[in-house]
Amino acid sequence: MAKKSNLTYQDLQAQINALQTQAEEVRQQEVAEVVARIREAVQHYGLTAADLGFGGKARAASATPGGKRGRKPGPARKKAIGIIRFRDEAGHTWTGHGKRPQWFKDALESGKTPDDMKV
Repeated sequence: MAKKSNLTYQDLQAQINALQTQAEEVRQQEVAEVVARIREAVQHYGLTAADLGFGGKARAASATPGGKRGRKPGPARKKAIGIIRFRDEAGHTWTGHGKRPQWFKDALESGKTPDDMKV
């Protein structure tokens, strides 16, 4: 059997609050130390916000060999082609996604239904 504690609920809550306060103080101290090390490295290497990926344009010079930055070039991505679901007599097409094209709206106003233009 477990040993029964003489602590009350209020005693435990007070200990929890004290530990949370202590933990936050330690966290703030650690954050201050990390920020100081980061500032030192930024100053030592002359880094900018752009070098760290925080916006702006990247510097022309780079720490990587050959001055190359960013991802390695790979095969170009092709834009996904949607499945054509609607077509009119003039050859206009629409996938049915996104804003309705004007030719589709005009066809509906002229009395056609979406089913009339389904592929």
